[in-house]
Amino acid sequence: MTPNFLENDCIAVLLSGGLDSSLMLARLVADGKSVAPLYVRSGLFWEEAELLAVGRVLAWFADHVRPLTILDLPVRDIYGDHWSLTGQQIPDANSPDEAVYLPGRNLLLLVKAGLWCRQHGLPLLALGILDSNPFADASEEFLRTVETALNLYGPPSLQIIRPLQGVSKKELMKWGERWPLHETFSCIAPIEGLHCGGCNKCAERRRAFREAGIPDLTPYASDPNGKEVSPT
Repeated sequence: MTPNFLENDCIAVLLSGGLDSSLMLARLVADGKSVAPLYVRSGLFWEEAELLAVGRVLAWFADHVRPLTILDLPVRDIYGDHWSLTGQQIPDANSPDEAVYLPGRNLLLLVKAGLWCRQHGLPLLALGILDSNPFADASEEFLRTVETALNLYGPPSLQIIRPLQGVSKKELMKWGERWPLHETFSCIAPIEGLHCGGCNKCAERRRAFREAGIPDLTPYASDPNGKEVSPT
C-alpha cells in the first residue's frame, strides 16, 4: 500500500474548475481546512480548457491548498462516439438537463478518487453537489451506497461528503462574489479555450449569474464583445 503522506484531517476535493466545485473548495479553505484537490482526466472534449481553469482556481489560494493530483480514467472504450468525446452534436442552450447526463460519470469519479483516498489515508472525499442536482448518481442514497462499497475493503474508512448540501446556487454565488468567478469554467463545447456561449452548460452558467444578480465577466466566444458586463 502507498504510504500515507498527508495528515489525516486533510479533505480530498474533486475539483473540475466549475463554479460549484471551485466555490466548495473556497469554503473549505475559508473554514481553515487542509485540502487536497483531485482532477480525474477521462479524455472528454472540454478537459484541456477545464484543467486550465483548475490551475487558475488553485492560484486563488497560494500555499493554502495541496498541489493538484491528476488521476487518469479514460472512458473512450465505454462511451465510444459519445458527444462528450467527439465534440459533435453537443446539447445546446435549449436542451433539458437530462441531455448532458454522462453514463456512470459520478460512479467512475467516486471509485477512482475514493480508492486514491484510501491508498493515501484521507478519510474525507468532498463533492460539489448542490441539492438541485437532478441526477440519480448525485443522490444521498447513491453516495452512501458507493461509500459503503468502498469501505467493505476494511480500514482505512472513507466518508463521502457534500459541503454544499442545503446551499442554493444563488446563495453560493453571492457568497463567492469575492472571487474572480469568471476564471472558473463550465462549458462542454469550448472554442479556443473560451466558453462557447451556446451550450447547455453555458446557459446554466449565465442563468446562475443572472439569478444571483452578479455581473458575468466570463468571456463567451459567441458574444460580439467577448463578455457580458452586467446581468440582464
